[in-house]
Amino acid sequence: MGFGGISIWQLLIVLAIIVLLFGTKKLRGMGGDLGGAVKGFKKAMSDDRNAEKQASEDKTEQIQKSSESTPIDSSTTSKTKDNDKV
Repeated sequence: MGFGGISIWQLLIVLAIIVLLFGTKKLRGMGGDLGGAVKGFKKAMSDDRNAEKQASEDKTEQIQKSSESTPIDSSTTSKTKDNDKV
């Protein structure tokens, strides 16, 4: 038994018929096209992941810079509280 009830001999016969119908040159070209498509898909996925990672790192850096550049001045906050009471 092979794959789902198909024996190895049946697979070889189907493969031989496909080679006879299409020829080796066309099958080789289709295989190359399929390989190129898979390679392009993998590259696009990795580029997308890198872009998302870069965007999250940039956002984290912006948050850190904004929190470091605007310190809270306690004297300013106490003055505004005193002005509100008057």
